[in-house]
Amino acid sequence: MDAISTSAGRDAGGRSRSLWASLVEAVRGSHQDYTAGSLNRAILLLAVPMVLEMVLESLFAVVDVFWVGRLGANAVATVGLTESMLSLVFAVGMGLSLSTTAMVARRIGEKDPEGAADAAVQAIALGLIVSVAVGLPCLLFAPRLLQWMGASPEIVSVGSGYARICLGGSCVVLLLFLNNAIFRGAGDAAIAMRLLWVSNIINLILDPCLIFGWGPFPKLGVTGAALATFTGRSIGVIYQFYRLLKGTERIRILRRQIHVHLEVLLRLVRVSLTGILQFAIAHTSWIGLVRIVSVFGAAALAGYTIAIRIVIFVILPSWGLSNAAATLVGQNLGAGKPERAETAVWRTGFYNVIFLGAVGVFFILFSTPVVRLFTHDPAVVPMAAACLRIVSYGNLGYAYFMVMMQAFNGAGDTVTPTIVNFFGFWLFEIPLAYGLAMPLHMRSNGVFFSIAIAESSMAVASAILFKQGRWKKRKI
Repeated sequence: MDAISTSAGRDAGGRSRSLWASLVEAVRGSHQDYTAGSLNRAILLLAVPMVLEMVLESLFAVVDVFWVGRLGANAVATVGLTESMLSLVFAVGMGLSLSTTAMVARRIGEKDPEGAADAAVQAIALGLIVSVAVGLPCLLFAPRLLQWMGASPEIVSVGSGYARICLGGSCVVLLLFLNNAIFRGAGDAAIAMRLLWVSNIINLILDPCLIFGWGPFPKLGVTGAALATFTGRSIGVIYQFYRLLKGTERIRILRRQIHVHLEVLLRLVRVSLTGILQFAIAHTSWIGLVRIVSVFGAAALAGYTIAIRIVIFVILPSWGLSNAAATLVGQNLGAGKPERAETAVWRTGFYNVIFLGAVGVFFILFSTPVVRLFTHDPAVVPMAAACLRIVSYGNLGYAYFMVMMQAFNGAGDTVTPTIVNFFGFWLFEIPLAYGLAMPLHMRSNGVFFSIAIAESSMAVASAILFKQGRWKKRKI
């Protein structure tokens, strides 16, 4: 009996040491081939740095609204309206990023690092072109864009500077997304994590300094929040280019590769177009939701903004898990192992359900205390708490939906998620939100319920399509 107990203790201790060693390896950067060996270990090594990367990104989103919340409902509403428009830029960045990750991962899986570097260069070139095309008009017309979104004259007065910097400086957002997509596709998740940490830590330090004028910094109000974000992300982009040119074990861009390769560029554009459309559909649906919520006043809009920021705080780490699935799918398809790719997706989805399910229960039970960490406005607190509680009902659906969408994208199949998003967001969620809010008189709560119902429905649809397996035959 003592021998059995001793043996069990050794096994438990060995597993504990092995897990700790794997966690340390994941943060430092792993040299493992993700197309062979233990699948659970591969998921762990990829997911840990991607989750940590998204944890700080989500922390930034919450801390940002924490400080801006001290400036009043108009400042918070400015952030909500601007970010609903910035979501279109995010759609472009994410669409380009997912095609970049898929192509780089496929070349790495095929043991073709030069092809991966070539794809990376074309992605950056495409990102620079799009940055100028998007950023310049936004810089010139930011105040008018706020007016088109239904902002009051007070909000336009307070938020024009914020909108101008956020929307006009969207080039750094696009490049930050793209460059980290290159690292993720190559399997260098730890480098992508450290890059985003550098960027966001700088932003977190500058945020209160520029908003409230601490120390030698000017007091810029809500405009200071935008300037802090722009500065932090710009430094992050510079560091990204340094690492890409210096090279890693998996990918390095050589000077002779810095040129336009039209065939690869056009292939990337083809995959990116449906990817951009996919995220544009999703993000424009958020604009539609914001527009419906704004009908019920600044308090409802501020409450919605705060609650969604808190939701983002939780969901972004889940995107880290989803990104791990995308990399595993791309590399294993490149290595000719589609069944291993499929197993990785189902396992990652299960882990995501456990995480988001637990968080959903917490938010349902403690929505009001959580919201009070960010605002004490008696008109805003009940709105934000209701949004947080209702949206959390759909957490199990979100968990599988995110992983499935990224799995399709990692395979280079951007068409299927685009179709799911079109029917789910535009033809179901927005009409449902309007119907519940207006004719059924549920007001802003109707909008919140539509989010949980629509995304849970899309999770079921995407799981059925994934099971059919057409994504395994996609060539990129």
